[in-house]
Amino acid sequence: MADMKKAFVCGHPISHSRSPKIHGYWLNLFGIEGSYEAVDKSPTEFAAFLASLESSGFAGGNLTIPYKQAVIPLLDEVDAAAKAIGAVNTIWFEKGRLLGSNTDAYGFAANLDTRVPGWDAGKVAVVLGAGGAARAILYALRCRGFDTIFVLNRSLERAQELANLFGCRALQMSQFEEIADQADLLVNTTSLGMRGQPDLNLDITRLPERCIVSDIVYVPLKTSLLAAAEERGLKTVDGLGMLLHQAIPGFERWFGPRPAVTPELYKLIISDIVSGT
Repeated sequence: MADMKKAFVCGHPISHSRSPKIHGYWLNLFGIEGSYEAVDKSPTEFAAFLASLESSGFAGGNLTIPYKQAVIPLLDEVDAAAKAIGAVNTIWFEKGRLLGSNTDAYGFAANLDTRVPGWDAGKVAVVLGAGGAARAILYALRCRGFDTIFVLNRSLERAQELANLFGCRALQMSQFEEIADQADLLVNTTSLGMRGQPDLNLDITRLPERCIVSDIVYVPLKTSLLAAAEERGLKTVDGLGMLLHQAIPGFERWFGPRPAVTPELYKLIISDIVSGT
């Protein structure tokens, strides 16, 4: 149908993406005549695909590896979040212009708002890792008023790069125990603990009882870090909520209604994770 609204997620590869299930659930919930599809484009095909979006009837879409940075020079404008994070994961048309944003910081903060209201009353955060995900988390923490942020990474040089950008203090991962007792919030942004990866070998016994422990990994849902934190009685937040909440702004831009992350959606994606599909 000519009036059917269309959106996509593009990456290479893309078969692992759970975005079609998330947006498909919302399309069905709102009774919208629309589609959200996974599109695999090689780097040599990507620019042409982007140029054909409007003529193909797409309202916009999501981008994942390896196009989050590559897309930036191809867009008409990116917002403050995308500029600070240095990556785009959501694009849409506005008055004929193709715009971009990064919703990962929003998703991270919204997840914590839901799971641990008042989490941002803390002042000291410890962020593990110095990759693209860490940039989004650091942006969110700065926006929420954290005064002191430690960035820990195996490579001190990479940690220092982010520390310079966001006004943080860079440390090596081995220095965690030196600052653990100051933490109001601990966030793992590394892939350690993910299915198929080694566990995050971290001694959290020095974390204070007030500390909230968050892991952006969501396969498995309960990582070794979160399990250890639970054993200590600390509040924990898994990474699935971040994935779900970061999808909200894009859906609203492409399809109109602003969706919510419901227990039903949460269960749907957990079932998908458990089945391994």
